[in-house]
Amino acid sequence: MSIPTVNPTPTSITAAFDLPKPPGVSWRVRSQQVVDYEVSMTRGLLSTSNSTFAHACGADGKRRTRCLVVVDDAVEQLYGERLRAYFSAWRIAHNWRVVPGDENTKQLDTALGLVDDMSSMGILRRAEKIVAIGGGVVLDVVGMTASLYRRGIPYIRVPTTLIGQVDAGIGVKTGINHGQHKNRLGTYCAPETALIDPEFLRTVDRRHINNGLAEIIKMALIKDSQLFDLLEATVASIDPETLADCGPAGGEILSRSIAGMLDELEPNLWEKVLERAVDYGHTFSPSLELRADPPLLHGEAVAVDMAICVALARNRGLLSEQDADRALTLMNAAGLPLTHPVFTAELLERALEDAVKHRDGYQRMPLTAGIGSAVFVNDITADELRAALSFVAHRDHRAADSDVLESAR
Repeated sequence: MSIPTVNPTPTSITAAFDLPKPPGVSWRVRSQQVVDYEVSMTRGLLSTSNSTFAHACGADGKRRTRCLVVVDDAVEQLYGERLRAYFSAWRIAHNWRVVPGDENTKQLDTALGLVDDMSSMGILRRAEKIVAIGGGVVLDVVGMTASLYRRGIPYIRVPTTLIGQVDAGIGVKTGINHGQHKNRLGTYCAPETALIDPEFLRTVDRRHINNGLAEIIKMALIKDSQLFDLLEATVASIDPETLADCGPAGGEILSRSIAGMLDELEPNLWEKVLERAVDYGHTFSPSLELRADPPLLHGEAVAVDMAICVALARNRGLLSEQDADRALTLMNAAGLPLTHPVFTAELLERALEDAVKHRDGYQRMPLTAGIGSAVFVNDITADELRAALSFVAHRDHRAADSDVLESAR
């Protein structure tokens, strides 16, 4: 049976496809992206008898698998040999890339270098993975690169620092710095899994332990008063060994911090809601972190920011005099700075202006409303910032004088 053909004239084609008058025709596309990743705490991750790491890499010890392994230079020095032995035991062929673990690494050139590594390796888009092992810097850069390469390939995080294990290594944010702005370029890209082994903390120096304690204190101040009490009782004994041993106190500090952070992140992974309690201590600190010379670690800058926030809450009557003193005393006891010469009133004002842009036109600034809870404010003034700066400076000088007297005794 023949099917007749119609050869419409140009006039009829034009008529058939004329756009309708306003408002025209529109299509709405709706889709949901399931986010499903696991954060696991395990001991002895690098023991060849522990299959956790191998299985995360897609290995079963029988067939050969491949990964691109990106480690920071400290990890290479401390654990390079053990890592290679583990991969060999589980038949994981690996391309190995070492990057510096300092903030200067968080640049586009580093990400592009990792892209070249993936291209030269010929990494498969779904079956093979990138493994990021180290502190927050390497985790951020690898995560961003993984999200961009072929629009996303799977990666695994193995945080080896305290701040990585309780903060940078367990969320979905990635980022690199640009110009004078921290994490100005970034994406949301969940790892397949984050593997946390407290044993890594045994080789972390005391300054970097204190660095991670800042983020733990943050969670205590805005969410968990019991964690704050535990920190007050144990801060003098917290060190690399006690955290690595993961005894009752150390284990609870780590688990409460991680659970609290994930509880805050999970309902708002893509930051559709810009009022985020976990932004406490992160309003002014990005500006300080990139300007301080000598450089400050992330947690040190966060601590200086938190001290200002404590003073703001105290001056507004949101935090009692006693609790403000407890908060500042805990930060000081954790070896964290409360002030910094770069932190001027002018810098605070500029940093707040930049935060307003980041938070879509509002300050949305979290302040403690009593230890263990937070409220958001949008009306912080320049005069309040100056008063807070003065309060913390006076408190810091008083603490320094007390330390001098105690040493003299």
